[in-house]
Amino acid sequence: MSERSDPQDGAAPLHEGGDAAPYRAQRGATSATLSTLPSSGIRRFFELLDGATDLISLAVGQPDFPTPAQITRAAADAMLAGHTGYTSNYGLLELREALSRHLEHRYGVYYRPSEELLLTTGVSEALDVSMRALLDPGDEVLVPEPGYVAYQPVVMMAGGVYVPVPTTPEDGFMLTAEALRARITPATKAVLLAYPSNPTGAVMTREALEQVAEVAREHDLFVISDELYDRLVYGVEHVCFASLPGMRERTVLLGGFSKSYAMTGWRLGYVAARADLLEAIMKIHQYVMMSAPTAAQYAALEAFHSAEEDVRGMIAEYDRRRLLLLRRITEIGLPLVEPRGAFYAFPNVRSVGLDGQEFAEALLEEERVAVVPGVAFGASGRDFVRICYAASYDELSEALDRIERFVRRRLPAAESPSLGQVPTAQP
Repeated sequence: MSERSDPQDGAAPLHEGGDAAPYRAQRGATSATLSTLPSSGIRRFFELLDGATDLISLAVGQPDFPTPAQITRAAADAMLAGHTGYTSNYGLLELREALSRHLEHRYGVYYRPSEELLLTTGVSEALDVSMRALLDPGDEVLVPEPGYVAYQPVVMMAGGVYVPVPTTPEDGFMLTAEALRARITPATKAVLLAYPSNPTGAVMTREALEQVAEVAREHDLFVISDELYDRLVYGVEHVCFASLPGMRERTVLLGGFSKSYAMTGWRLGYVAARADLLEAIMKIHQYVMMSAPTAAQYAALEAFHSAEEDVRGMIAEYDRRRLLLLRRITEIGLPLVEPRGAFYAFPNVRSVGLDGQEFAEALLEEERVAVVPGVAFGASGRDFVRICYAASYDELSEALDRIERFVRRRLPAAESPSLGQVPTAQP
């Protein structure tokens, strides 16, 4: 029987006589770019949750509602009818037509279904393929911070340079034109907007967005606008950036179904952009993904047809929880900019004598409540934690009782009233 010299199933190569050869690391086995990517602060913290008991999690950013039943039935009916193969690279034309009508009706911005809309496997893919289509090595992308954890890695994996633009509680965590201008260089290619914001819950006003648009015009910048949480706003208007004068042609609009329709596991998003940009984005999409999940596309079509009442009901319940959280966190004595969108709040915890990481770890250990350290969303979030109120009202109320106990043990009662004021910069 001949000796095997080719390793199989990950086994080490064999010396003559059958002994395993010493393992030697292959130089350059993984990408140099990969070695520069930051570790996910959220992933590190979630590892601490493994095995936790009696835990209330306000950490995971997904709806606690099931997908509306008629949406699920529509997907099941489509599969039973044999719609289980690929769709067009762009996605079902009928769904793109419905999406076009939706965007025009809600925001007054029209995209041609045949050549300006692309359905993707979640907004994560939409962001990835858009960045890869737009960026050349060394191109800089300005990104408001605190911001979603994937933005920096996605920019870097596309060969770009991530440039954080800190936002502050004093400005309601809104991106300002002044902060943007201060970081523009000859290498700046684009701005990545993400409002309503994960993690702060901030919503940009029309005036603030118009000022950002003016900067984009002045410096000939593209704008990638991630508007996944567009429907989840409370008492304020969501302004679609592409609807602003002159912005449609320089904007790549990203959106999806995960948050508004409680469809996180279905993995369906979209890109809307002028035809030449969308064609470039689709060129990458067709090679890495082929097409978005077919059953999810039929589900989304049903969502447009029949789920508006469900969406409004979920928004009303999120708002009820938001108001509870706002009142209790303020009474507890943690400074908080009123969140007006998404389902997150971002209180400052420095008054307790801890930074966000220390606060989150101690709260988990002592009170079995999980929140996310703000530093996971960028260095400017170091003194904050993200609280997700996509949990039941009763769970949220119990978690807030536990947070209050935790804070009271560290914060003298005499100090509390002056610390709980809510800044009014947020609309």
